[in-house]
Amino acid sequence: MENRIKSTLDDYARAYCAKDIDAMMAVFDDSDNISAIGTGAEELCVGRTQVKELSARNFEEATANKFEWLWVDTRILDNHAVMSVRMIIHLSYQGEDLCVPIRWTVVLKESNGNWVWVHRHASTPAANQDEGEAYPTER
Repeated sequence: MENRIKSTLDDYARAYCAKDIDAMMAVFDDSDNISAIGTGAEELCVGRTQVKELSARNFEEATANKFEWLWVDTRILDNHAVMSVRMIIHLSYQGEDLCVPIRWTVVLKESNGNWVWVHRHASTPAANQDEGEAYPTER
C-alpha cells in the first residue's frame, strides 16, 4: 500500500516535467474538493480550476527537468494518508538551470482502489534561519 501511495509522487513529477496538465490533475481527486498551497504568498488554491490555473502559470514560467526525492515519510490511517516530502526540483528558469529545495505535505485518500491527492502544500526552507534556530531572523 505504501508503495502505491509513494508512486503518486512519480506520477505527479512525470506529468509536471512533461507539462501535461491533464496527467498532473489526474493525480488529484476528480472532485472539486481539493486544495493546494504553493510557495508564493498568494498561491492558495481551492478546487480543480484554481489548482489547474496555478500549475499552468508554473508551466509558463519555468520547465522542470527532474524531481529529486530526498526524504519521504508516509503515514497511513484507514483510507487516508499523509506524505511529508523533502526534495529538490531541477528546473530551467529564464535561461538558468536552478535547483530549488522544496518541502511538501501531501494528503491522500483511497478512492476506488487508487490513492489520489486531496491537498498539497509546498514551502521552501527559510533562508534566514540558521540550523539549530527555532525561528527565522532578519540578517
